[in-house]
Amino acid sequence: MLAETICAAVSAAGLGIAALTAYRRRFRTAARITAYALVPIGLVLTGVVEWVSGMVFKPSVWIGFGLLGASCLLFITTRAVERRSLGGSGKPAKEPRAAKAPKTSGAAKGAPVRDAVAPAASAPSLGAGSRQATEAGRAPATPADDFSDIEAILKKHGI
Repeated sequence: MLAETICAAVSAAGLGIAALTAYRRRFRTAARITAYALVPIGLVLTGVVEWVSGMVFKPSVWIGFGLLGASCLLFITTRAVERRSLGGSGKPAKEPRAAKAPKTSGAAKGAPVRDAVAPAASAPSLGAGSRQATEAGRAPATPADDFSDIEAILKKHGI
């Protein structure tokens, strides 16, 4: 009963503010305030306010919300633990990560494991090579020779 009275008072106050706003010739704003002011009285007339007030003051409802919260917390926690144990491979980890041996492909069972980057890959290819060629008495590299490295890389990648 009290909730319905409060909603009616809020609606009446909102309609009064909307009337003052319309008096100031701000009709769009007044229409928006009127729309907001009619919501509480509409909720009272549909019975939503009575249903909500009956639900809020029952201890069994709050116990139900607590159990739902605990359930969500358990779902989130177990999912986080599961993701941590999977480690990003998508399969459950059966042994610790440090104990795993590096995998080799089927074609290279007897071949040694190669590094991802060649050891000389970080050395500059254009600057040092042209200086060494001129110091050794050979002719300096022409512009066409400078692009041979780039062409080799493009051919390697099929471009």
